[in-house]
Amino acid sequence: MADQDLMRVRAQAKWVRTSARKARLVLDHIRGRSVPEARTILAFTSRAAATDIEKVLRSAVANAEANHGLDGDELVVEAAYADEGPTLKRWRPRARGRVNRIKKRTCHVTLVLAEQPPADTPRRRARSKPAAAEQAAPEAEAKPKASTRRKKKEGVAA
Repeated sequence: MADQDLMRVRAQAKWVRTSARKARLVLDHIRGRSVPEARTILAFTSRAAATDIEKVLRSAVANAEANHGLDGDELVVEAAYADEGPTLKRWRPRARGRVNRIKKRTCHVTLVLAEQPPADTPRRRARSKPAAAEQAAPEAEAKPKASTRRKKKEGVAA
């Protein structure tokens, strides 16, 4: 229920001239992070897709501030994904009258920002270990296995 109360803001860049796979590598770094943290990560990411994704992030923050009156630094990147766009098919002449096809791929980058959930809500409960596993663990720690080196040394000394 609390997830439905949070305000979400979306920004999308279409026909970005990079492949969706390359954009996803950068988007994986910022998913789930706060906006200031995501900006820092994108500023220091050496991949070319980071500049296009940074523009989308700035647009999403501007949408949140102008349209919904939210504070940009209080938002979290809730979803970040890159869908494949149309592929521009070109060709390059090769020897003996042949042709090599060149695929200029594009993608559609989408970022969804949401308000940070209140800190007082619990995330998920940690799962407790079964009682049988807790009893077996101390016995295993009490008897470490002898290393093979020690066995070899004892065999040589004897």
